[in-house]
Amino acid sequence: MHSVVCIKQVPDSAQIRVHPVTNTIMRQGVPAIINPYDLFALEEALRLKDQFGGTVTVITMGPPMAEAALRKCLSFGADDAILVSDRAFAGSDTLATSYALTATLRKIMETRPVDLIFTGKQTIDGDTAQVGPGIAKRLDCQLLTYVSRIVDLDVEKREIQVERRAEGGVQLLRTATPCLITMLEGTNEMRFGDLEDLFRAARHDLKVWDRAAAGIDAVEMVGLKGSPTVVSKVFAPKPRSKRAEIIEGSDGDPQGLAVALLSRLFTQHPKLEQEIAKRAV
Repeated sequence: MHSVVCIKQVPDSAQIRVHPVTNTIMRQGVPAIINPYDLFALEEALRLKDQFGGTVTVITMGPPMAEAALRKCLSFGADDAILVSDRAFAGSDTLATSYALTATLRKIMETRPVDLIFTGKQTIDGDTAQVGPGIAKRLDCQLLTYVSRIVDLDVEKREIQVERRAEGGVQLLRTATPCLITMLEGTNEMRFGDLEDLFRAARHDLKVWDRAAAGIDAVEMVGLKGSPTVVSKVFAPKPRSKRAEIIEGSDGDPQGLAVALLSRLFTQHPKLEQEIAKRAV
């Protein structure tokens, strides 16, 4: 079984600041990390490898510095890594990024079939959740988004069953492979890399593919030319000036405190009581 995990190196959002005058993101001095949501995807692929065997390949599109993120993935247990890097990719939005990654996946499939493609549900720098679905659409394969658990995988029948978190509950879905899965946060816990994998990651002959090596002939589909998205403004949210409201109650009367809290909520949000009543029917 061959799983491919798409990751992204992103700036640490906890340390990003917005310039007070230009309203642009200040990236200077901000460390780069692996997109946290992608780590849940990587761990899930590694767990399937532990259970069923096979290999895990990690790919990313980015500048040369993204090599560090790929080597980190190798240290966790991934078998191979490919960095897709070319100046032609500069300024790519989600549409152009999904095009480049799809071309890379097709190039990988020329030499070895891919059974499962994993991504995180979204990235912390863009928060659009569009790249994974974009890849699935271009590859014309089944898409399973917001997956919270892989229930069953039948390698011989090439079928997978997952739990997908949806509004109002959990869906149990079964589909054929190959398919693309976007993993939710909190679905697993990233393992620690052992010493052998750490040394292997440092020595690994990491593949670096430019536009031609990735099989991208249409340069107008990547970079700024292939990116219709325009960001007009970036701004930081205004700090709230209103203080938190405290509702007090006696220690021996939790029911009275709950009633007082609900009463205050229904007073401030008149439609809330009606919505809860509709759902309770």
